[in-house]
Amino acid sequence: MTPRTRPSGRRESTTLSPLDPYQRGRLTWEVWIVLAVTVGQSAVYSVLSLVRKLLAPVPLGQQQTQVNPPRDAQAVWDVVYQLLGVFFALALVALVIYLLWEPGGNALRRIGLDFTRFGGDLGRGILLATAIGLPGLALYAAGRALGITVAVVASPLDAAWWTVPLLILSALRAGLTEEVIFIAYLFDRLRRLGWNDWSIILTAAALRGAYHAYQGPGAIVGNAVMGVVFGWCYRRWGRIMPLVIAHTLLDVVAFVGYPVAVALWPGVFAPIPTPSPSPTPTPSA
Repeated sequence: MTPRTRPSGRRESTTLSPLDPYQRGRLTWEVWIVLAVTVGQSAVYSVLSLVRKLLAPVPLGQQQTQVNPPRDAQAVWDVVYQLLGVFFALALVALVIYLLWEPGGNALRRIGLDFTRFGGDLGRGILLATAIGLPGLALYAAGRALGITVAVVASPLDAAWWTVPLLILSALRAGLTEEVIFIAYLFDRLRRLGWNDWSIILTAAALRGAYHAYQGPGAIVGNAVMGVVFGWCYRRWGRIMPLVIAHTLLDVVAFVGYPVAVALWPGVFAPIPTPSPSPTPTPSA
């Protein structure tokens, strides 16, 4: 069902046709399968990663994780694997958009992932990134000080010339993956299953928090709050593009600006030094 729009550009709510038991069951299975092969799978592994970190003898605040680790020791193969990783992740986004497509409609326009209002979307995205980014930075610093946030190595410090384009692609992949699935897809499907908007917003926000659990409890709280704000904005604007822009900008700044942050605030952002192995005594002749 294609949503109508008011002259102000806000989307009107529409009454969805009730589903019969077969349609409801089929749609429920679809949601579970999509989550199992995309963000839900990642959330499960992320929670397990946090559990392992909490059970480790090393305190959580003295552990670290790497967001964009190299895929291979040889540069050319690292680039190939990084590009393939982005491609296959975006293929899952394309699959979700395909599932949202309906005869006679345009799924991209229905969820607002198009360029028809790019100026307004860009402005909203920048404002949203600023409103989320600054408190998020403070929350990360507080989490590190309290020892409840893992040190996040956002990008390699020994960057090569191809590193920045790959990091930008990685940021775009994250923005599309999370916003299209957490927000646009779940809003569409769960509304059809009879959920109200705030139930969807809070569920998607909790799932987003679990998706980032590998970074520690501070990241769970911060990303859950971000999920609530993004869900409210989508409910109000009816467009996913500002959220994709905001998320991509946040990650570009975090990934590309990470070496600068390490240089300026090493106590907060620098990787945790790994202890040098003790030299093995050489037996005397």
